[in-house]
Parts: sequence; structure tokens; C-alpha cells
Amino acid sequence: MKLYRFAIIVSLLVVSAAPYLAAPRSFSLLSRVASHQSRVTAHEWGTFTSIAGPNGLAMDWLPLTGSTDLPPFVEHLQNTDFKGGLRGTIRMETPVLYFYSPQETTVSVHVSFSQGLITEWYPRGDAPTLNPRRDVALQQKHTEGAITWNSVQIEPAAPADLPADGSSNHYFAARQTNAASLTINTKSGPQHEKFLFYRGVSAILPPLTAALSSENTVQLQNHFPAPIANAILFERRGSKVGYRILGPLTDQASLAAPALEGSLDSLFSDIEGLLIQQGLYADEAHAMLETWKNSWFEEGSRILYIVPRGLVDSVLPLTITPTPQQVTRVFVGRLELITPATQKSVESAFATNDQATLAKYGRFLDPILRSMLDSASDEPTRARLTAYLDSAFSNFYSHQSQN
Repeated sequence: MKLYRFAIIVSLLVVSAAPYLAAPRSFSLLSRVASHQSRVTAHEWGTFTSIAGPNGLAMDWLPLTGSTDLPPFVEHLQNTDFKGGLRGTIRMETPVLYFYSPQETTVSVHVSFSQGLITEWYPRGDAPTLNPRRDVALQQKHTEGAITWNSVQIEPAAPADLPADGSSNHYFAARQTNAASLTINTKSGPQHEKFLFYRGVSAILPPLTAALSSENTVQLQNHFPAPIANAILFERRGSKVGYRILGPLTDQASLAAPALEGSLDSLFSDIEGLLIQQGLYADEAHAMLETWKNSWFEEGSRILYIVPRGLVDSVLPLTITPTPQQVTRVFVGRLELITPATQKSVESAFATNDQATLAKYGRFLDPILRSMLDSASDEPTRARLTAYLDSAFSNFYSHQSQN
């Protein structure tokens, strides 16, 4: 664990300066010309999703899905299936960046992702040209993972003429705030939104490890120098849920599995309160929860935690020009736990072709089955699990060929 913590700290020190050394020339020039502070306030939220292996360390994993949960107007790196083939330790999901200003103004925004790629975004931005042969392996990639939006017009009084697709996609929940409308002029016409949206995948190590012990407890270890403001152990089996709120985590802690006697409504209220404590406005906290509540609280076990701001700024450097008077960034880490109950449920579902249960675990089938393979002690079990894994990949590639 000491070596793991040392690796995280060293990597953060190395990568924290990289975005500033590699920033596009045009953006660097703009930063020098318009470096004065503006009256703009910027608020951002997002999610870092990772999966704990048998030793507690984050696994490399594939979601076995493309970007099927996004509206068709969202733009993609390469295509909608490209991200599904990126094996990484962290899926950065739906950061949205809101702006508030007393008057119309214009800003430029640059975000880069350490050891990763920005894979989706809206409105249209400028992303480095991808080298498909070199950049699929994130640890050895050559292309900077970044996105730049130049000349973002902040329009606090403008009516929102926002794109839609006629669905109830969870993407749209993030619009339910009092943030200013944004406009970016493109060659095909202006694009409007209530926020800047992006996603990505990275090979960085998350700050938290979680290992299951034989005493039906989870051992948590914070590897970042600053405290994790709060952590929650959550479990759902069918209609029954349970959770434990740990509070601040400076070093390490042990959490017993919760009794499945909890209430989702109570948990929703607790989480909104935690997000507001971190600096989000009440409507932003509610929008974040509405965006992710069907995913965060689905079948299985996981740790939800507040990602330290220092880590967010190190691995996901954000530059806004002119400099806002305030920038708030609140990221929730989601660390999936592959418990014995989850393993039993998945194996039973494959054995009986229970597609409804398999759909509950969806994109996590790859790491769940690979974790089970790693711990399998006999050849018949390994052969059975390998067949299940091959079946999951076969369904994924079949979906890709149809698209």
C-alpha cells in the first residue's frame, strides 16, 4: 500500500505541470492577453467511476458499451463506439461546467485529462487529432487528452433555445439550474446549452482503494495527502437498499456491510446535503443527483466519495480566461465493489440466461467476470467463466457491427 500511495503522489506531481507545458499556442496567447479576473462564477460537477479488484486496487476495465446513454447531438472522439474499446481505470462521466455572470461576457475554456482522452463533448469544441493506433493504450498514448472551447458567450438573460431529441435522457436533467445560457458559434451555426459538457477515460489511479475482508467488511484506504471529505458504502439487492455514511477519511477505515433496511429518499436528501456542503448551489446538487440516481443506486455494492479538490485540479486541469472570481469543482468518486453476492448473482444469471439480471450489471460484466476468473481455483470453473466472458464480448462486438 505504501508503494501504491507513493506512485499516486509522484504521478500527480509529474502530471500537474503537463497541461501548462503542452497548451495550444493560441490558447496560451489568449491567456496572456486576457488574464484579468472577471465577475464570472463557474461551478462544475462530475463523476470518476472505477472498480476495485480483489486486492482493492483499481482494475483496468471495458464497459462493453458505447456512448448509448447520450443524445445524438453530443459530439464524439472518432465515433460512438470508440470509447467502448478504451480500457482504463477511470471513466470520467458527465462533468458539466455552469457559468454565472451579472452581464453578457465571453470566456474561453481549456480542460486536459492526465493519462486519458476526452471522448465526448457539447457544444462543439476543439480536441487534438487522434492517432487511433497509438492512443488506444492510454498508458502509452501520444495525443493530449484535452478539449478547448474558444469564445463561449455567457448570456444570463437570453432565452434558452436548447437542442432536444424528444426523449427523457438523463443528460437533460443537468439543465435544471439557474445557470446562464451559453452560445458557441460554429461553421454550421450557433449551438446553445446551459453548460459545457464533456466525458473521458483515463489510466490514472483513483485516490481510494477498497478491499473486502473475510469479516464482511470493507477496508478503505485514502492514498491522497488531503482528506476525502465524505464516503458512503451503498448496497442494493432487488428492491432492498442499505447504506452507511462514514464522514471524513484521512487515512484508513473499516466499514461493515449495511443492513438492507434503508430508504432511497433519505439517502437522496443526505447526498444533496453533502454536495451543497462542498460548494454546489442547491439546484446544481439536485441536478447532479437527478442525472445519476438511476446509475449510482443500481444493483450491486459501491463506495461513493467526494474526490479531493487537489486531485481534481491535478489530473483534470481547468483553465478559464478571463479568470473567474470563483471556481467550484465537486466530483463524486464511484468505486464499484465485486462482492460475493454480486458474483453469485452474475454467475446464476449467465447459467439461466437471465437477461434482466445481466442488464442490471451491464457495463460492469467485464471486470466482474475477470475478477472471478482471477480467483477461480479449478479448471471447470475457469472454463465456465471464460465462456461467459466470451459471450459478453460477443454481444458487444455484435452491437458494434450493427452500428
